[in-house]
Amino acid sequence: MGNKVGIMNIKPIRSTGDYEEALRALELLVAADPDPDSEDGDRLNVLTTLIESYENDHYPSTLPSPIEAIKFRMEQANLSPIDLVPFIGSRSKVSEILSGKRSLSLEMIRALELGLGIPAKVLIQKPEAGGQYQTWSDTLVKAMDKLGYFGTSSYDGKNKEPLLSKFFGGATNPTLQFAWRKTDQRISPRTDEHALTAWATYIEYKASSVITKDYKDGTITLDYMKEVLKLSVHDDGPLRAQKMLKDDGIVLVVAAHLPKTRVDGVTILKDKNRPIIGLSLRFDRIDNFWFTLLHELAHISRHLNNDSVFFDELEDGLGIDINEIESEADSLAQEAIIPSAKWEISPAKIIPSPMAAQSLANELGIHVAVIAGYIRYKHQNYFYLKKIVSDTNTGVRHLFNGQFA
Repeated sequence: MGNKVGIMNIKPIRSTGDYEEALRALELLVAADPDPDSEDGDRLNVLTTLIESYENDHYPSTLPSPIEAIKFRMEQANLSPIDLVPFIGSRSKVSEILSGKRSLSLEMIRALELGLGIPAKVLIQKPEAGGQYQTWSDTLVKAMDKLGYFGTSSYDGKNKEPLLSKFFGGATNPTLQFAWRKTDQRISPRTDEHALTAWATYIEYKASSVITKDYKDGTITLDYMKEVLKLSVHDDGPLRAQKMLKDDGIVLVVAAHLPKTRVDGVTILKDKNRPIIGLSLRFDRIDNFWFTLLHELAHISRHLNNDSVFFDELEDGLGIDINEIESEADSLAQEAIIPSAKWEISPAKIIPSPMAAQSLANELGIHVAVIAGYIRYKHQNYFYLKKIVSDTNTGVRHLFNGQFA
């Protein structure tokens, strides 16, 4: 690595200010890809440990309530209340359980875990006292307030329940089961499910103010994705892409991620006439922006009729395939960047040099940082071409001005 990254000295994280400073330092280190045996490599390891320790103490992971878990499994498996009778005992008991008037018995918990695959650790939780939002972290609610989630209202430490009730009650199609779906997607098991739910709902809020025509199924093709990517050569390429998508019925919005979430992007397909893409811009890098956008577009192209929500962590390019749906989205996104036939004969496949990357970028008419990111991913070596990624990293957040919060 060249010069050391100019960041703060590593120190204990004792406050929110220390935490935010540590996150900024971590972003710089990750973008620089330090050698693991270097001083900055050691800094990266220590800083990651400190941040995770602080998050575990201040942003504890939470589980969905038993009723939320049961209702989501019903939605997922297309079950009606009568389908729960074999696990709960009678129609009246099912009704009482779903309305919160009756607690689950040990026999019911065992039957639901065995029959519907709902983890017992979720089902054995005691009903929440004082409202469904009492288990939400105060620090999370403060972060939501700071980012403007509650509009003109603010959190005073005592009004958590009414604030969150109003926030989720005003959603286009509110669901507190967003985060439950993460078990099948590219999301860290350390992610705070409440924070992920809030972020995705905020993405919906921001998207609701954007006026577009209806999306026409089949618009997003491989050729379309290639045309979007060609906008990357412009300094304002991300804004041009946002407008191009809007003109074709796709809403692209950005919103800063919440503490204890590492999500880069989400695709919300609950309304197939109005697909929504949300980006966190968690890593303020050109290559990360375009990788993530292409992956989310691939979800619209291939999975529009899934009526689902796809969360993705794609900080190392396109990441690692974890299921058929994500693998399919990855494959299409990769093909949009560099056609497989062209990659097979490219010198960059053999020699990942800056000259090879620039030549390929010129030939395809896309930003060299995107090519560098692709090469690093294909070679599974993120020390390659780090100078290109760093030197061309002018970031994208500044382009969105008031849109990013």
